[in-house]
Amino acid sequence: MKLSDFDFDLPNALIAQYPSEKRTDSRLLVVQDDFINATFSQLDEFLKPKDLLILNDTKVIPARLFGRKESGGKVEILVERLINDFQALVMIKASRAPKIGSYIVLENGKQVKVFDKASGLYKLSFGSNSILTLLNEIGHVPLPPYIERIDGKEDLVRYQTVYAKNDGAVAAPTAGLHFDEPLLSNLNSYGVDHAFVTLHVGVGTFQPVKVEDIKDHQMHSEYFEVCQETVDKIVTTKANGGRIVAVGTTAVRTLESIALQGELSSAKGDTDIFIYPGFEFRLVDAMITNFHLPKSSLLMLVSAFIGIEKMFQIYQYAIEEKYRFFSYGDAMLLEKKL
Repeated sequence: MKLSDFDFDLPNALIAQYPSEKRTDSRLLVVQDDFINATFSQLDEFLKPKDLLILNDTKVIPARLFGRKESGGKVEILVERLINDFQALVMIKASRAPKIGSYIVLENGKQVKVFDKASGLYKLSFGSNSILTLLNEIGHVPLPPYIERIDGKEDLVRYQTVYAKNDGAVAAPTAGLHFDEPLLSNLNSYGVDHAFVTLHVGVGTFQPVKVEDIKDHQMHSEYFEVCQETVDKIVTTKANGGRIVAVGTTAVRTLESIALQGELSSAKGDTDIFIYPGFEFRLVDAMITNFHLPKSSLLMLVSAFIGIEKMFQIYQYAIEEKYRFFSYGDAMLLEKKL
């Protein structure tokens, strides 16, 4: 399939720049035989007892830093992955690329050293400074590039799921942003349980697919973990006739990554799984997801799940009905194409 097969025109006015007033106020497009317009607070009406929600509990770190090179030039740093407590892989935006061995002075006066470069990413040493401590002091929320404003205090809360636990993401698993604790509690009372996986969403989630033949696209690698408790809940749900409902494409990619390993078991490591039309889903029966960018790998995943023709019908309807798109936008509930 060609990259151009996944293009569509999206009015800029539909790109959400701010979250809804309340998390569950977001609209929910339920895709069944017909399209049903709902709000996320009504999710329990469209799930079934014995269903199992799979949530990504990664925690977004305030990964964007600003500073200056020794020459005085401005620098923007985006932490991509923590190597350890004191070193990180980063992207650096500057008028001229920094030299290996040079230092960058951050906003608080502390210095970090550029000590290596590999695969387009720089390696920074933060000396004796704990990276997470420093990020929490002066870091900025790494809002995606299509949100055309500076981050604010509200984003510290709203660009984070209510169940975020494990530090490491530089982008939010955005389908999870619609949940609040009362909704999760209500769903549990209704018989819809939930379990957690971790996938630390990397900056590559914003990178467009650039090759015309999508089979040639190489996904960025991201760290994931699935514990035995989650595996046990998945096995029990399947045995009892329930559905595995993945919340977001990151949960889908995590589940299908462990499914490819053969016998289902706890796992941790890196995954670069690329899901596009023709992929055989082994675990996921339904998914909740936001509306994605044209020509993106996320759109290809959705097309694999429900069919490319159906995907375009949904997106055309969503545009006509003025659903809000991307990270702070609305959501849809999809069932796997049989």
